This record gives sequence, structure tokens and C-alpha cells, in this order.
Amino acid sequence: MLWSWDLPLLGVQILEAGEGKKKETWRRTVVLSFQSLGVVYGRLSTTPLYAFGSIDPSNIKSGEQIYELFSFVLWTLTTIPLLKYAFIVLKADDNGEGLLPSDISATELMHQEEGTPTKMKVESRARRAIGRYKSSHYLLLLLALLGSCLIICDGIFTPALSILSATSNLRRSLSQLAPRFTSSEKSRQSVDKYLKKYIPVPVACAILICLFMLQRYGTNRIGSEAMFADLGHFSKRSIKVTFVFLVYPALVLCYAGQAAFFSKHLGTSDDAAHLSESVTHRQLNHIFNILSLFASLVGSQATITASFSIINQCQALACFPRVKVIHTSEKVRGQVYVPDANWMLMVLSLSILIGFHDISVIANATGLAVICGMLVTTCLMSLIIALQWEKTLAFLSVLFLLFFGSIEALYLSSCFLNFLKGAWCVVILSFIFMTIMVSWHYGTIKKYEFDIENKVTVDWLTDLSPGLGVSRVPGIGFIHSNIVTGIPAFFSHFITNLPAFHQVLLLLSFKSLPMPYIPKNERYLIGRIGHKEYKIYRCIVRYGYRDHVRDVNDFEDQIISSIGEFIAREERHHEALVLQEGRMIILGTNGNALVPFVEQRESGEQVTDIENPTTTTRRKKVRFMLPASSPKMNPSVRKELQELVDARESGTAYFLGHSHLKVRKGSNLVKQFLVMAYAFLDRNCREPPIALDIPHAALLEVGMVYTI
Repeated sequence: MLWSWDLPLLGVQILEAGEGKKKETWRRTVVLSFQSLGVVYGRLSTTPLYAFGSIDPSNIKSGEQIYELFSFVLWTLTTIPLLKYAFIVLKADDNGEGLLPSDISATELMHQEEGTPTKMKVESRARRAIGRYKSSHYLLLLLALLGSCLIICDGIFTPALSILSATSNLRRSLSQLAPRFTSSEKSRQSVDKYLKKYIPVPVACAILICLFMLQRYGTNRIGSEAMFADLGHFSKRSIKVTFVFLVYPALVLCYAGQAAFFSKHLGTSDDAAHLSESVTHRQLNHIFNILSLFASLVGSQATITASFSIINQCQALACFPRVKVIHTSEKVRGQVYVPDANWMLMVLSLSILIGFHDISVIANATGLAVICGMLVTTCLMSLIIALQWEKTLAFLSVLFLLFFGSIEALYLSSCFLNFLKGAWCVVILSFIFMTIMVSWHYGTIKKYEFDIENKVTVDWLTDLSPGLGVSRVPGIGFIHSNIVTGIPAFFSHFITNLPAFHQVLLLLSFKSLPMPYIPKNERYLIGRIGHKEYKIYRCIVRYGYRDHVRDVNDFEDQIISSIGEFIAREERHHEALVLQEGRMIILGTNGNALVPFVEQRESGEQVTDIENPTTTTRRKKVRFMLPASSPKMNPSVRKELQELVDARESGTAYFLGHSHLKVRKGSNLVKQFLVMAYAFLDRNCREPPIALDIPHAALLEVGMVYTI
């Protein structure tokens, strides 16, 4: 429990690497090193506040034992953070990030260029090797989720531990001031007893509440840098330089000084086993206690923000229930604030602090979380060495696993000796978080697989429509779908029960890209499904993590304008881009195929903000007309554009699927439990994010039962 590192392999995001990356200068390395000091090493640098303080003084019989403890700390710092992480683990990166599988089909659609073949990165050997064996998927998933759970647990225990340690030092500082105000020994004892009762835990609780309440602002203004779960925002060289030349020697000197002082004053007083007592000058002692409090706040803020980053990444990989994520920076994607997780962490951290109110007990739990995280990183890193690096280095994978794994296994066994002294809490919390993540991932994947297996083609709508008695009604139908090929199952379910659909159909999907903003002229990918007479289109809306698409009141107008532009430009590329689903072109709202004009009406449509239901806005009614007749425009194109305008004038409707999972009869208990847990989470988490303000009068939710 004398060290910490927060699973850099698990803190991963999909980030696009810019081509032609400039060579890093030493000046930039120094700047990044300074920034990483508090972000990457904030947690590790605060451990001297409670490392020796978590040891029971009665267990120390001689000064020789103290030096043995210091030797243990020294070799731990050298072996784990320095050798393992700084010199080996940091070598494993995928364009600056860790190893992360991606959705190839979605990636292809996200990077389609007009008239050009898709640009795809060469798939790594690790992904190909892992992709052959389904069992390896489950193993990697469980390891990654376990590591994520441990980071979240660290975000719960570290604030409680570090702040309680700082307030305990503050209490001792106040106790030293008591003799100035009273000369009676009995009075001093009474004051000290009063301080022990009302200072450490109550003050720590108050500070924790303030810390979590201000976390939203701290994510952007106190951090200003990237979160340490996102190593890609720093360079490997800056992280290594900071640790080798500053953090490592500073920690060694700090622990050496503490060991020397404690061995000299062994047995003099019960308070001699605390860091604050090693500062003999009274005024410096008080200043040190105040600084230690601020240091604990920095370390706590860093671990809390790391939990936000991990939750955000797990949610992106469909491994965490839907929560609201606020991106607090326009430059750095990793700076996020998750309100729901913030309050959850606050409640749990306060519960740990009040329930245990003992530094050593909380330290036992924190140590177990950290060491388990180290073992997870060792397992994943050994896998990367075997698959990602050269084949001749495969034997190094086994060597890496045996060497570091055996050391960390010894540490883990020692932590389990304190299982009943606080470490049990980590096991319970990790099990709860693991159950939530696995259940959510299982349910999400099963729903997606159901959608893929039960999607229908446009032929189903066109060839079978006469037999089903399906009629086309005036207007435009917007069909929201998570899949980017085919027609979703819920819409076929709707057509089967109500055989009618609109004159123009638009299948709409939303995909996020790892950049703050997407220009409007590059936001839409539009293609045609089937022949022209079907009038069925597909639109993929690409948006950045800072784009507020749902706040755009003219979203529907932009879509209609982009489809008009697509129809006009399609004539020039018809043989290359039509009649084949998946062939799309990038469009914006700069075309002139349709001329928009605003119709001023006092009875304009009112739209309710989804995030703030009490807020309503009135948006202007935008109509479209065709431009003046041009000899360059094909009559068939003009006819299709006019049909689009007429359909818009007839009205629009929005179709959203609302699915429910049901377990197939005869399923095993594990499957039943996972589905029940997913259903419970789905009912109680946030609603699915909708990328625009849908007028309630035009919204149609189609319910459907998925039997899995």
C-alpha cells in the first residue's frame, strides 16, 4: 500500500493520430513533464502522508524493522513503478493509447470520402490473433472490466484515506497549540480528546463534500491538463522524465527521512509514528500540515477524475449504464465530468470514511485495490508482449508475467491477511460494479445482435409491400437506428402491424468522433437505399464530443437541405455512389439545390428541451422551394427534389425503437440473472440520448420484445 499506479493499459480511448506528427522538442518535454507531475503522479506522490501512519506502532519492536520497511518501500518503488511501468509498460501504445478493439464497420462509414476508397489503418497482429478465439474475448473483457472496477474503487477509497490522514495531522497540529492556552494537564487532555472526536472525521467529511461539489470546476480549471487515464495526451518521454528525475528520487528521500526519524524516536510517544512529527520546527510543522491537506486534495481530485474518464470509456464500449457525460474542455477529450458518478462516489466515499474512520483500515482496502490493479496490468501487458511485439520476444511475455506477477502475488497474499480488517470492502464493491458492467454489456450486445440478425432489406418493404397491403402516405418519416446497414427490426415490426409508411423515408444514425467539433459542411454522410423510385435514404450524422446537436433547432431543416444537395450531386456520381448500400458521400448545408426561406408565424412550433423539460423554445417554420429553372438540372432530378419539398410540406414523423429483453424459456440461471439485471438498469438509468429536440406531437415510439 506504499505505492500506486492506475492501470495505464486500461485507460484507453479511440483517438485519431494526426499525420505528420512533429518531433517532440525538449522544451515541450519539460512543459509536459511539469503538467504530468500533478496529473499522472498526484496519487503516487501523496502516499507518504499515510504510508507509515497506517502501520500499527505496537508492531514495530526495533529500529532495524523500520529500516527493513524502508528497504521494502525502496525496492517496491524501483521494481514496480520504475522498471515495470516507466520502462516497459509505457512502450505498449496504439498511436499513443493502449490496445483497444474497434468497430471496423462503423469506422469505415465514419471515414468515407467522396468518390475515394475507405482509408483504413492496418489491423494489428494482436487484434487478428485475439479475434480468432472467442474465449479470449471474454477473458480480455473480464480483465479490463476488473481493472476498471478497481480504478473506480480507488476513486472511492483514496479521497477518504488521504483527506482523513491530512485532517489527522491537522488535529495534532492543533493539539500542539493547546499548551499555549492552558497550563493544566487535565485541560490539555480534555482539549486533545475533544479534538480527536470532532476534528479528523467530521472535518474530513466536510472537505469531502466540498471536494465533490466543486469537482465539476476542478475537472477543467484545477486539472487544465489531460487526465492520467489518457496517456496519449502526454508523451511517453515526458512521463518517464518526470518519474525518473523528480518523483522517484523525491519519494526515496522522503521515505528515507521518515525512516531515520522514526528509528531515532522509536517508543517515545504514540504520535511519533506520524509524518507530521518528523518536522521538528513548530511553525514549519503547522505549514506542513496545511500543505499536506492541499496535497491530499490534489491527489483525491486526480483519482476522482480518473474514475470519470474510466466510466466514460466503459460507457463508450457499452460496458456501463447510460450516464450524462460533460466534456469540460474543447481541446482535450479526456477532460470529462460525470454528475451521476460524482454523487455516487461521494456517497460511497463518505460511507467508507464514517463507517471505518480508521486510517489503517481504509489503507488496507486501498492497498488491495492497487495491488489487484497491478496484477491486471501485468496480465494484459504480458499478452501484448506475446501478440503485439515481435514473435521472437514471446518468451519475454512469460518472463514478464512470472517475474512481476510473482512479486505482486506476494503483495496480494499479504493484503488478504488483512481481509477482515477493511480489505473485504474492495471485494464487495468490485463485485457490485463488475455485475453492473457485465450485465449491461451482455444486454447491450444481445440487443445489437438481435437488431443485426433481424434487420430487413429494402426489398422487404418494396417487394412484399403489395402483398401486405402497404401504402405510402404523404410526408417524411425519420427512422432512428443504431445500425448503419439494413432496416431496423422495430420498423419492420411497425409495418407488419400498421401497413403504411411515408412517401420519403430517412434512416438516421448518430456517430461520435474523437474531436471537439465537426464542421457543418462535413457533418452528414448521405446515401440512397434501393432505387430512386423508393425514395429511401440513409443519413449518418457525425458529431464531435463538444457538439450540441440536440440543441440545434433547425436540425430537420439541415437534413432536408443536405438530402436535396445529395440528390443534385448524385447525378454527377451516379454510377459510383448509388444502388449500393454503404456508398455514401459527405455533405453539409452549403448546397443550393433547395432554397430555404423562413415563414414568420406567431403560432410557430414550440420545442421542449430534453435536458431541461421546463425550458421551451419557439422555432421558426422553414420552408423550401426549388431554385429557378436551370438547363443544367436533369428533369428527373428536379422532379425528385419537388417530391421531397412536397413531402416536407405534408409533415414529418420520427420513429424510435423501444426494446424490451425477455429470456427464452429453458435459459440457465446466469443468463436469467444478467437479463434481469440489465432490465433493471435500463429502467433506472438515463434515457437513450436523442440527438435532436423531437416535437412530441411527431414522435412515435415503437415497442418491441426481444427474446434472447
